[in-house]
Amino acid sequence: MLYLDNSATTKILPEVKDAMLPYLMEEFGNPSSKYYSIAENAKSAVKEARHSLASLLGCKDSELIFTSGSTESNNMIIKGVADYYREHGNHIITTKVEHPSVLETCRYLETKGFEVTYLNVDSFGRIDVGELKSAIKDTTILISIIWGNNELGSLNDMGMISTLCEEQNIFLHSDATQVIGKVEINLSDYPGITFLSCSSHKFHGPKGIGATFIKQDQYEILTQITPLLHGGGQEQGIRSGTLAVHNIVGMGKAAELANKHIKSNSQKLTSLENRLVQILQEKFGDHLHFNNDSKNKIPGVISVQFKGINNELLVKKLAPLIAASTGSACSSSKPSHVLAAIGLSIDEVRSTIRFSMSSLVEIEDLEIFKRL
Repeated sequence: MLYLDNSATTKILPEVKDAMLPYLMEEFGNPSSKYYSIAENAKSAVKEARHSLASLLGCKDSELIFTSGSTESNNMIIKGVADYYREHGNHIITTKVEHPSVLETCRYLETKGFEVTYLNVDSFGRIDVGELKSAIKDTTILISIIWGNNELGSLNDMGMISTLCEEQNIFLHSDATQVIGKVEINLSDYPGITFLSCSSHKFHGPKGIGATFIKQDQYEILTQITPLLHGGGQEQGIRSGTLAVHNIVGMGKAAELANKHIKSNSQKLTSLENRLVQILQEKFGDHLHFNNDSKNKIPGVISVQFKGINNELLVKKLAPLIAASTGSACSSSKPSHVLAAIGLSIDEVRSTIRFSMSSLVEIEDLEIFKRL
């Protein structure tokens, strides 16, 4: 079977598995303990993993907080900012195409008296920065904008958005789950980004581990938020709980490998995307329509309508040969809110399939589409 649902999750690389195994067995110490070797070894492993991830993101090691994944990170930042800065304002700006962990968190905060503006997007899922600027109020305390869309692959102009938020002195959070490891970023180039979320399993690391970037000020003090989890004070008091060392080590190794190969992997994903588009066009012609842009996007993500064919039935029919999806794995029971937001009809939404590739796919693997 050809696996083309990498926006949902990716396969753990062998090097990642090998790095994790000792911390499941021999090196089982708690990094918060002191003095004895297996605790110190665990602490050193966490430190090394944090450095590898910081190198991938272009930030300081001390600006990273490990979490269980992007869903927790998104909740932690949005709720944490809302609670801590409520006396400064109650207005949040986000978009209509965010991941459910952002949208549902914002809807929850609306029940607590917060005002949320949900920005419209264009036909490829990108916001208009001018509209964002117009939406800002004196009461705006947080802007949360997805960096790369998980269904369309479209990249927002985070450079312009970052500059705007820095000028307006408003916190900016970005869910960067889909871009990390696929698109080169350096957070030092985006001084307006205060917070960022990512998940290990999107770049060939283990599930159940992610991280939050929280920007430090000139005194190396993290931007203050109310913690989502209180307890023993791990992770600088921002995220309490015993660290999952094996998963952190896995995320660190995956980050190291992604950083090392990001240019070649990105080029390969672009080649794979171009070849798959070519094969689909040759085979299906006018019976399909691509929803995604062909530029300024995450490489290897394709959203395509098979006109007149129900996507659920098609995915089931393809399943013995090809693993694909009808959209986000986190909202699979509902028609895509992303595709609705870009103006597709319900019939167009229900005929759309997403193919998302990884560097583990080979060009010749795509020939399987000719058998359909």
